Amino acid sequence: MADDIGSLVDWATFSRARAELGANFIRILGYFTEDGVKSVSQIEEAMRAANAAALVLPAHTLKGESRQFGAEPLAECAETIEMTARACVESHDTPDQALEHVVRLRPLFEQTLAALEREANPLVNRQVGFGRRAVFGQR
Repeated sequence: MADDIGSLVDWATFSRARAELGANFIRILGYFTEDGVKSVSQIEEAMRAANAAALVLPAHTLKGESRQFGAEPLAECAETIEMTARACVESHDTPDQALEHVVRLRPLFEQTLAALEREANPLVNRQVGFGRRAVFGQR
């Protein structure tokens, strides 16, 4: 599990997304939060039911949305779940191999979301020096 927020998010990707989305950034981040909560719950439910097919779509969705904000460790975890589930669907097997990744998923999602929301908060004090731009993701 990532210990510091710097390892949870690629802040260059985050900054690029923030710049590209402009005024829509906070709204899109809110969608990521809502969709992520649903995806994580659906993944956990599918794992409890040993339903590999039901793991695929929420893991795929979480992977893509995580990458949009630079949340690479979260995206990689979701991708592992997705690829494992796809292989299990093809082999008509249960997704037991995905269990350790599903167990990691919720805490990783929550830590990542906290880091993203902290950085997106306009009231957060940014480190700015004379003639330097704000440094994101560092305190």
